[in-house]
Amino acid sequence: METFDVVIVGAGPAGGHCARLLAEAGVQILLVERSPDFAINSFSSAGTPLETLQTYRLPDSVVGSFWQKLVVVSSHNTGKWESQQPLGAVLDFTKLREFLADTVRQAGGDVWMGCQYLRHVYEEQSLMVTLKSRSQPAEVTVKTKILVDATGPARAVMYARERDKPPFISGTGLEYLIEVDVECYQTHANALTFLLGHKWIPKGYSWVFPMEPNRLKVGAGALRLKHTIVSEEVPLKRSIELLLHDYLKPQTYKILDIHGATLRYCSQLQDVYYRDRVVAIGDAVSTVNFLGGEGIRHAMHSATIAAHHIQRHLNHQTSDFQAYQREMYAVFRTQWNLSERMGIKKYLQDTDELVDRFVSYLQPLSLEDVVDILFFYKFGKTRKGLGPYLQRKLTAVWNLLYQGLHKQELHK
Repeated sequence: METFDVVIVGAGPAGGHCARLLAEAGVQILLVERSPDFAINSFSSAGTPLETLQTYRLPDSVVGSFWQKLVVVSSHNTGKWESQQPLGAVLDFTKLREFLADTVRQAGGDVWMGCQYLRHVYEEQSLMVTLKSRSQPAEVTVKTKILVDATGPARAVMYARERDKPPFISGTGLEYLIEVDVECYQTHANALTFLLGHKWIPKGYSWVFPMEPNRLKVGAGALRLKHTIVSEEVPLKRSIELLLHDYLKPQTYKILDIHGATLRYCSQLQDVYYRDRVVAIGDAVSTVNFLGGEGIRHAMHSATIAAHHIQRHLNHQTSDFQAYQREMYAVFRTQWNLSERMGIKKYLQDTDELVDRFVSYLQPLSLEDVVDILFFYKFGKTRKGLGPYLQRKLTAVWNLLYQGLHKQELHK
């Protein structure tokens, strides 16, 4: 029977990064991934600020493209912001996971692909973890001191039964990777584009992200909750087709891949973070941001926090993982709870006029300000756009009054 210090189930950004950090620290690691190939269901759009590459030591080889523009399109409004230099990247999700797994191997850790987690039991001071490989008929049991649940929304390790899980808010995303003509690609290269509002997609938003030349990721995501105004249920496929034919309007396009996923977010971050020596990270503890849907950077942040506390536990500096949960709350809880409230309002309650007005608020801001709002949740910066917005409204009202008075004078 093989023995490890830590077994991590799930080789996404959270699991891969946690395994990498621990392996680099000399911890005996087994990283388990159920897919035989990282290219299977490469489902994340992966738009992120530029600092993500430096913070998590990611090479340019995992980047699909860099962006220096943001475009936000509502039903009747469009906001555009641009910088002189790149402010972010669109990550290639397949290459990102491959890179993290390779760094685990290079640091001396083990990576088992095409291997499914089945169950675990406690035996004295160890955990016995049973796995099943696609290539082998027999189950395999390994021994570990700590088991990490990095299975994302499935939360397959932390909860033995579905009925044991807390209530979740679910959201579903569907994304196409398409090849387009050169003119269409150049129009949308170097930009992250978001479409929201009742015209494009009630209960969520759509997006266009550039990848390598002539390839775009186009997708849509929506909450599985009722909208207070829009009663019609709009399939995600229809929203993507609307985006293609009414917004992108490519001369030609070819669908190269279709993938999707369901996220399950625990309101108020009431997930179970640990049970004895089983620890949950990433989307298994709702690190995806409710408002923006961004998950990769936050999943890797949670992995960094968890790796620190796992090392402390292995070094007998702590007997449990209460400090891990406290630190996760300190980092995420306030901003995530605010994002949750704003997301429910924006996606499920706001009128189309309010969504249009939100874009108008942002228009006077710099791209750096908009990035701070959308990616770093500095919502106070929206007030910087309120003054110019009100000034424009007052000017418009004054112009109408002036025109009316002028017409009266002409008719005297």
